[in-house]
Amino acid sequence: MGNSRARYTLEFKIEAVRMVRSGQSLASTAKIPGINKQTLNAWLKADDTSKLNGVGKQVSAEKIEIARLRAELARVKMERDILGKATAYFAKRAV
Repeated sequence: MGNSRARYTLEFKIEAVRMVRSGQSLASTAKIPGINKQTLNAWLKADDTSKLNGVGKQVSAEKIEIARLRAELARVKMERDILGKATAYFAKRAV
């Protein structure tokens, strides 16, 4: 059996923490990229103690922006899928 543990990039973790810090709920932030709430909570605690960035790792503004855009894309795709399902549902009911 292989290792089924998900691996997340540092940029991804930073963006998820930023989303929570900017006011988005922990539960909704965890749903968007599909991460576990406990994992996200651990990232928040690591960020509080300045251990999230790691020793000597610098993240460029471009990488942070890419992570933010990827998270936004995931959210928009989820919204699109929900709207598509709702449209199909209401189209069925109209017939």
